[in-house]
Amino acid sequence: MHDPEYLWNIICDEARELSQQEPLLHAFFEASVLSHQNLASAVIHRLATALDQSVLQVPAFPTICATAVSDDADILRNFCRDLEAYVARDAACDRYILPLLYFKGYPALQLQRICHWLWGRKQRILALFLHSKMTENFAVDIHPGAKIGGGIMLDHATGLVIGETAVVGDNVSILHSVSLGGSGVQRGDRHPKIGHGVLIAAGAKILGNVTVGDGVKVGAGSLVLESVPPHVTVAGVPARVVGVPQETLPALEMDQYLDSNDA
Repeated sequence: MHDPEYLWNIICDEARELSQQEPLLHAFFEASVLSHQNLASAVIHRLATALDQSVLQVPAFPTICATAVSDDADILRNFCRDLEAYVARDAACDRYILPLLYFKGYPALQLQRICHWLWGRKQRILALFLHSKMTENFAVDIHPGAKIGGGIMLDHATGLVIGETAVVGDNVSILHSVSLGGSGVQRGDRHPKIGHGVLIAAGAKILGNVTVGDGVKVGAGSLVLESVPPHVTVAGVPARVVGVPQETLPALEMDQYLDSNDA
């Protein structure tokens, strides 16, 4: 889909429906959704209300975000793609409005997209300031330098760490307490490169400048220290190949079991 206007109309309809169901939240839905003209404005409002702006002047943050969205069309496109990913893959998500207003993984990821835009413009001190607010407010630590694709679903998201030189492809699903980290004190390109359609289950750690190929399933609690070829399942400490996923893109199915076809 990826159509911001179409998606925005759905979200507004959901806000009106939920406002009728729960009149006590009418003002909340009005301020969070219905008073805005488009999806970008609502996402920016969600981020601004979540952050402590006592240091950054109140008008400045929305302006920064709006400039980023205007300058880089991929940011708005990924606002949409990420929302669609939640509805398609999260069993607890049956409305587009839920990740926008209630889940912390979605706003944390959109804030990282703004921070990454600032990082690329060499406004790195500001990017790091906003990144610090991300970690405080969402318990999610995605470095501004990390390159994150679209259609990303961060399920629960608490304790997620993604390092500066990490790269995450499109249509990836990542659960809580996952680390895409370095493996030592070396500088430079030192973090994992994750392919498209990868499923990284809860508590998995992928460390160092290693490549995880397209369509890989990483089992819960696994420790990945070496590169992984495409379309295999890895599990264990240290992780080893234990089979082949039934799905071409495991991230889309969210099946975290290691069944007979994987083992």
